[in-house]
Amino acid sequence: MLSKHYKLKFPGTLAMKGGYLFVFLAAVMWGTLGIFAKFLYGFNLSTYTIVFYRVLFALIFLAVYLKVRGLPLLMSKDRLPFYLGFSFFSIFLFYSLYFYTVKISSVSFAVLMLYTAPVYSLIFGRILFGEKLTPSKLTAVFLVILGVLLLNLDGKLNVSKLALLTGLASGLTYSLYGVFVKFAVRREEPERVLFNVLLIGLLFLLPVTDLRVPTAALPYLLGLAFFPTFLGYILYNTALKTVEVSKASIIATIEPVVAIILAYFIFGEALSLLQYLGASLIIAGAILAKR
Repeated sequence: MLSKHYKLKFPGTLAMKGGYLFVFLAAVMWGTLGIFAKFLYGFNLSTYTIVFYRVLFALIFLAVYLKVRGLPLLMSKDRLPFYLGFSFFSIFLFYSLYFYTVKISSVSFAVLMLYTAPVYSLIFGRILFGEKLTPSKLTAVFLVILGVLLLNLDGKLNVSKLALLTGLASGLTYSLYGVFVKFAVRREEPERVLFNVLLIGLLFLLPVTDLRVPTAALPYLLGLAFFPTFLGYILYNTALKTVEVSKASIIATIEPVVAIILAYFIFGEALSLLQYLGASLIIAGAILAKR
């Protein structure tokens, strides 16, 4: 197993630093999500269709990967209740809340609400895992939230109470992913955790998905499944073996910065001075969270 080999070669503090690197790389992978989504929405696909095939193709990649490594695919029967809760809250409910918030408000507002997740992670990390509430963590969370606010300041933030409620709930369910993973990787390999949570999540998504897609969209769906899903989540799940939930959640907020940079180079979307400042605050918060 990769993470075990990694620990043997780089024990203690160095293993944790490697975990921080894995979180950063996972956030870079997740930062490509908006790029793939923008191309895929050009084919007039629904949100749930995109998400369904993202999960389906990622499962295929994972199945091949686990078979090559000689690892079993499915969890034991006694773990089924845990994975049902994991998949419902962190896959189905999270995507439903997030995209519904986009629908009734704006993308900018939905992203802003999504990155309230570090606040929830700070609370969960303290209650469930005994993680310390240090001044650097609290400052990092403040910098991250302020940075995301500045990144989205040009968006329309005059929204309904319902949008505020669903937006905050999307941040909560987003933060729950790290909590579930932290528990899961104590007993199973990160790759098996991802396979099982996506498999059950796929079953939740199936009833609301239009399965028809044009052939030209398949390369983008495969890229979406490989980079921000298969690779991104394996890196993040592996990192949570050594990195605190609260710190990982803060560092992962580098994702919107990556997304904005990629959008600039691929689509020519220009950044404002406030957005540059917001990106700098998020990076500062991510660096501070490592302390």
